Amino acid sequence: MSHINPLKLSAFALLVLAGCSANLQAQNSAPKQPLVAPLAIVKKAPVSENELKRWSQLDLLKDSIPGMSVDRAYAELLQGKKGVKVIVGIVDSGVDIEHEDLQGMIWTNPKEIPGNGIDDDKNGFIDDVHGWNFLGNAVHENLEMTRIVKKGDDGSPEYKEALAQYTKKYEDALKDKEQVDELLNYHNTIKKALNKTTYKLEDLSSITSADPNVLQSKKVMAMIFNNAGPTFDPEAELNEYNDQVYDQLNYNLNKEYDGRKIVGDNPEDIKDNHYGNNVVFGPDKEKALHGTHVAGIIGQIRGNNLGGDGVTNNVEILTVRAVPDGDEYDKDIALAIRYAVDNGAKVINGSFGKSFSPHKKWVYDAIKYAAKKDVLIVHAAGNDGYNIDETKNINYPNDSEDNVKEFANNLITIGAINKEYGETVVAPFSNFGKINVDVFAPGEEIYATVPNNKYKYLQGTSMAAPNAAGVAALIRSYYPKLKAAQVKQILMDSGVALPSKVVLGENPNPQEKPVAVSSVESSRTAKMVNAYNALLMAEKMSKK
Repeated sequence: MSHINPLKLSAFALLVLAGCSANLQAQNSAPKQPLVAPLAIVKKAPVSENELKRWSQLDLLKDSIPGMSVDRAYAELLQGKKGVKVIVGIVDSGVDIEHEDLQGMIWTNPKEIPGNGIDDDKNGFIDDVHGWNFLGNAVHENLEMTRIVKKGDDGSPEYKEALAQYTKKYEDALKDKEQVDELLNYHNTIKKALNKTTYKLEDLSSITSADPNVLQSKKVMAMIFNNAGPTFDPEAELNEYNDQVYDQLNYNLNKEYDGRKIVGDNPEDIKDNHYGNNVVFGPDKEKALHGTHVAGIIGQIRGNNLGGDGVTNNVEILTVRAVPDGDEYDKDIALAIRYAVDNGAKVINGSFGKSFSPHKKWVYDAIKYAAKKDVLIVHAAGNDGYNIDETKNINYPNDSEDNVKEFANNLITIGAINKEYGETVVAPFSNFGKINVDVFAPGEEIYATVPNNKYKYLQGTSMAAPNAAGVAALIRSYYPKLKAAQVKQILMDSGVALPSKVVLGENPNPQEKPVAVSSVESSRTAKMVNAYNALLMAEKMSKK
């Protein structure tokens, strides 16, 4: 299931440094030193709209925002240097390759003649000019737990656990339906009172009605605005929340729904491997929102005053559509990884994951195949706020068959942080774990491309993974001799430290202050990806 978190969902649930900037001239004349988080950060005034749109590019020391120091890396380390193009595979819901801010960044298969209906490169995929769509015209799909429950009780522990999780998730979805229906009622009441389709917090103060329903709606929407922040758009985001809730009930958790019959293959047969089509954004471009956003985080054009900025423009985005609205099939993910590897990807971003993986060996074999071909896979940790070191919370795919010992050194798992450095810097939705999460990257309120030349703030470990993947591509561009395992180690070892204590997971009691624990519990490194430090370390490692 694509790992995206509704931007303001936590707000909906509420309802029932001293500036340490250094002297640049001195810096430029002295050896470059890695950035180290100071013991105290004095938060600056609220971030501007421009800063918010690109906060992940900013610098903790200069800007008091825990971005990845990308701007600083370009200004101080990459001036006058020329990197090589790096192919990045985006295994996701599809990418709008026609987006204005991705032009020049899309991979084109040099061995394929467009539109001639012939498999010119003889790889089994006809006219795969910009990648491949393993889902064909399918959009919606069950969750894996739904598929397991549909097959019936086979007496296995997996079935029992799937049934338990399915039952709880279905009950939660019904509660969410009641909530979103109520929220939309409040929202529609305010729209009618204001005679506006959408509105801001300040508009609420102009409502003077004595109608109890209007007053209650005003109170509720004010609460949401106050907790959701300045980018909240009630019309867009409440409707998005509504769609997500009803998609769960109509498709993801609906045991009568069969989304796979549209594809036409046998998902239980890994040898049935040539299916789908070459339309990499799928049958409905709008549904490629998730993958397009991921692609933009990595490679949207820098400095063109459109949308945000990608981490690197020395990139070619290779699209492999394999993630539906629901849980991905193990077969599709395994074949998608192999397709990206075989077509030259050096970094693969995987912003997806699920709780059950019946054919995980197929995916494990694909990860091992990528390792042999020196390809780094960057994977999102997941958005449940869970400790994924616990067996009951495993987030697939992973790189340890026993959930402890890694079988490959080319997969890195990324958690999400927000823009405020301190005990709450780890996003509450982000999964964590000192064994199975490697490092964190910006993943909350990330502004990037969405289909049809639009831009949007989204959040999730889905956004953190491509931020890290962008830095990985940056390293592989300027230091192409470094191996995938070395790039993984650089991303982990060069990071800036989290605060000594952090809050992990969702706060079970919003009325009480969340409890902070040692940041050692957060991940293997207790660090945040930093492009500046990573490039310094890559420079040193490349000379060994």
